[in-house]
This record gives sequence, structure tokens and C-alpha cells, in this order.
Amino acid sequence: MDAGTTLLGSLLAATGVLGAAAVAYLGKRGENALSGYSSLTDKLQTERDRLERQVAERDTRISELSTMHAADQSEIARLRLDIHRLGGAP
Repeated sequence: MDAGTTLLGSLLAATGVLGAAAVAYLGKRGENALSGYSSLTDKLQTERDRLERQVAERDTRISELSTMHAADQSEIARLRLDIHRLGGAP
């Protein structure tokens, strides 16, 4: 083999190694991007679940307060009737 063939073979091998390194680098970047996307998705789903629980708790509390309000209004009406029945002014 002469020096020209050896040089050409070395350049082709170096190009192949650099190409493989570039593909590996880009593949790793894609893997990191996918991992980051999955992590972000997991965080968003966790936050969504937490917010759904908070909304459900809030709705339950609103329902309880609404029931208490209706009971209070009923009691106020009953007491006004008692005051009126006893001759007072409400």
C-alpha cells in the first residue's frame, strides 16, 4: 500500500468516526429532550390532579356552606314568625 491509499483510508475512517459521534450526540440530545418532555408531562399531570382535588374540596365546602345558609335562612324565618306571633316587630 502506498501512502496515498493509507491517507485516504485514514481520512475515511476519521470521517466515519466523526459521523458516528455526531449521530450519537444528536441521539442523546433527542433522548434528553424526550426525557425532559416526559418529566414535564408528569409534573403537569401531578399539578392537574392536585388542582382537581382542590376544586372538588372547594365545591364540597361550597355545598356545605350553601346547606348551612339555607338552614340559617329557615331559622331566621321561623324566629321572625315567632316574634310576630308574640306581638313584637321583627
